[in-house]
Amino acid sequence: MGLLEGKTALVTGGSTGIGLASAVRLAAEGAHVFITGRRGAELDAAVEVIGPASTAVVGDISDLADLDRLYETIRSRGQGLDVLFANASVAEFATLEQVTEEHFDALFGINARGTLFTVQKALPLLNDGASVILNASTNMDAGAEAFGVYAATKAATRSFARTWANELKGRGIRVNTIAPGPTDTPGLSGLAPDPEQAADFRGRLAAQVPLGRLGHPEETAAAVAFLASAQSSFITGSNLYVDGGLNQI
Repeated sequence: MGLLEGKTALVTGGSTGIGLASAVRLAAEGAHVFITGRRGAELDAAVEVIGPASTAVVGDISDLADLDRLYETIRSRGQGLDVLFANASVAEFATLEQVTEEHFDALFGINARGTLFTVQKALPLLNDGASVILNASTNMDAGAEAFGVYAATKAATRSFARTWANELKGRGIRVNTIAPGPTDTPGLSGLAPDPEQAADFRGRLAAQVPLGRLGHPEETAAAVAFLASAQSSFITGSNLYVDGGLNQI
């Protein structure tokens, strides 16, 4: 029997990368997993990978009407929500000189505002004792050049987790963050303009990691499954680094 047998989970941004790997792992642990994202074709492909214990709902977490529709779909199943992995986010490079209103609004609109309303609108569905996991990043305290706005959104995410863990403790709902380091995902490669530069970028990131490589999405997914399950029943308000030692050594 899996760690989440009979539970219901939601993974936002669940069609690729860490989100998809986490949805696969949560389903393997026995949960029925809802996934959401902005691209229907990718969601359909993800459902094929996850298996029959999954349901896809197209939507954008920065659109409150989309969130309402997502949660109505989950509500109609009649079993509430036991695990929420608020994973969806976007990343773009911009130095202080390069930041525009559009860059700022896009990143904060999805990463901070979208995460906040993803959790707020889930509250009526969250079962007592549920686990909420927010996706932060090692960038929130690394000071990496050109990642200032992105890092600020992830610092906000970390702050949200502390506050919400305190506010929801009366219902036994635990709120934690994970902070993945450089991870081998399509999104990481997408930060570079062409395949050659992407390979160079990935190589430079891997060289900074004490374990000498990029992380695998499945490694972060294992941390998500741990925080989602009763194995982490005495952990709330915490941040779990999954970074190969990047911010630890």
